[in-house]
Amino acid sequence: MLDIGSNSVRLVVYERHARALTPLYNEKSAAALGRGLAATGKLAAGNMERALTAMQRFALVARLMQVEKVHILATSAVREAANSAGFVAAIEAVMGEKVRVLSGEEEAHFAALGVVAGMPEFDGVVGDQGGGSLELSSLAAKHDNSGETYELGVIRLQDDSGGSASKAQELARARLKRSKVLKKNSAKIFCAIGGTWRSFAKIAQVRSDYPLHMVQQYHLSADDALKLCDEIIAAAEAGKPIPAVESVSSSRRDLVPYSAAVMGELIRIGGFESVVFSALGVREGYLYGLLDPAEQAIDPLIQAAGEINELHSRAPAHAADLMGFTTQFMLATKAEETDAQRRLRHVACLLADIGWRGHPDYRGEQSLDMVAYGSVVGLDHPGRAFLAQVLAVRYMGLKYRSQSQDLLALAGEAGAQRARLLGALMRVAYPMSAAMPGILPRTRFDIEGGVLTLTLPADLGFLDGEHLQGRLDQLAGVAGIKRSAVRLR
Repeated sequence: MLDIGSNSVRLVVYERHARALTPLYNEKSAAALGRGLAATGKLAAGNMERALTAMQRFALVARLMQVEKVHILATSAVREAANSAGFVAAIEAVMGEKVRVLSGEEEAHFAALGVVAGMPEFDGVVGDQGGGSLELSSLAAKHDNSGETYELGVIRLQDDSGGSASKAQELARARLKRSKVLKKNSAKIFCAIGGTWRSFAKIAQVRSDYPLHMVQQYHLSADDALKLCDEIIAAAEAGKPIPAVESVSSSRRDLVPYSAAVMGELIRIGGFESVVFSALGVREGYLYGLLDPAEQAIDPLIQAAGEINELHSRAPAHAADLMGFTTQFMLATKAEETDAQRRLRHVACLLADIGWRGHPDYRGEQSLDMVAYGSVVGLDHPGRAFLAQVLAVRYMGLKYRSQSQDLLALAGEAGAQRARLLGALMRVAYPMSAAMPGILPRTRFDIEGGVLTLTLPADLGFLDGEHLQGRLDQLAGVAGIKRSAVRLR
């Protein structure tokens, strides 16, 4: 996928076209195609040359990686420029593929689909801020409507305001007052897409010592977001450095005040209570839109976890046994579980054996890192922390000490307790099954007289020993059950 934006041109090569996209290669060039467009109505020759030079490399990468299909999308700068026809022809000559120039409404639509691709349950208002324009749409039940586009891209706004962040704020306020999406909005959450808003999120994370430097599904309260917007604009107007701006790429630092100007006015006019950031946008939304309905309905997190299981587990089929084993325990103990919690338990079972190749002293941390910092989507930050804690317990025991304790705390107390329980269950399962399928379905949990009883078939009676009983006692303790026992049938 080649994305030709107003600020940068970017090539992303994916492993395959699926519900859960796995990037194999990602490179961008800051061509700033939108610079000066408002004044001249044309793309600057130097910027087009810079973009085409980058695309020559992108074309080489596509050939070397034997890319089956290159989709090329162009957005507001190319859409609005009077001289874009020749530029588009040059792109097609270099890349050997047709360019699709998106209308503002199409850009808003695919941005919304990008949010669906990464956060399937999101309902609210979506905003995609690029270099040249801002697209808004409302999203509910995976369907978007009321697509709008505004001349509120960060480069366009910097040019229109004469480099004044406070003037940019006034322009944003005036232009957004006519928004039907915001006027009709009843949602309390706003989803922000775009490179400069990702930079805004990174600044917020650094300033608050947030333990996970990942933008996808990072949440901010509206109050915290507004406070940061005001501080960034005030610093820019005073000619002072923006706090923590060194955490973002140099090509975006000067543009952050203009992202803050729009963010602040969106929150105020829309009456939002929180902001969530999406790393997925038009590119991913376009590819999601090409999938058939059956593929679109697939849970991207379950699909990605299943692929990781196939690649890294000793016996991938064991995950299904483990899911059944943990489900039977939940039923026996009458443990309450929401659909969302069951989904995370399913994912944890798929990922439970990903660390076996590591050194025994480091398997826990390596597995934790793979889960917490992986590029999977459909997973919020508390969910990442929950899964990481499950694997920490599974590999390191209930008394584990991780280098990522602050990150794990994002799961919250209730999430941590569920993670400890599930990890303790896995510590019972693996010594019995050796990560191989066929054993766990032959076992059964019961609660009898306040005792957690694990029943084994008579031919597996040799599994009953001090090691298994010790693990079972630990599980009972986490579950709040005083005693445990093993029984043969």
